[in-house]
Amino acid sequence: MNTKRLTLIIIFVALTAALNVAGPKIPAPYAPFLIYQIWEIPIVVAFLAMGPKVGVAITVINSLILFAVFQGSLPSGPFYNLIAVLAMLLGIYLPYKIATRSCPTEKLDSFLRRHFNLITISATALGIILRVVITTPINYIALQSPYPFGFGLNASGAVALLPLIAVFNSTVALYTVPIAFIVTIALISRFKFQ
Repeated sequence: MNTKRLTLIIIFVALTAALNVAGPKIPAPYAPFLIYQIWEIPIVVAFLAMGPKVGVAITVINSLILFAVFQGSLPSGPFYNLIAVLAMLLGIYLPYKIATRSCPTEKLDSFLRRHFNLITISATALGIILRVVITTPINYIALQSPYPFGFGLNASGAVALLPLIAVFNSTVALYTVPIAFIVTIALISRFKFQ
């Protein structure tokens, strides 16, 4: 790994951690234990601009930082965040990879600009679907688990919260993915990431 690439990874890790720890935190009005933040945006930007391995590595490092610094309302919360982000990244990866393979000789920034709507809509939709489908059974189990792994709810209490958590996971991906695509296009047109 060259020095420039390592420096970029460190910058994205630092930005993600800073936004996670000190960035804006807006509790979901329908479930205040769920917190809207923007720290996932740099992860998705790194994932798109530098590749899946880098995006996943930054996600894992961020989770480790969260365990140490900001766990949220549940000490095991960073683990659940990790699963949610990885599920969303998988959803982003599939349409992005299919689209960018179809035109390997074109510059990535101009290709993304020309196909922005199609790629962004499909990546956002699949990111939402996989994030919700993968996290829902995990949330069902976690919500019934005792603290610090869950909230110790009974089965009916867990089922009652699942739609709210699904809405949260959907809306996080709904703003994260399009913003990340816009930022990625702006950055790769000015800087070389690969």
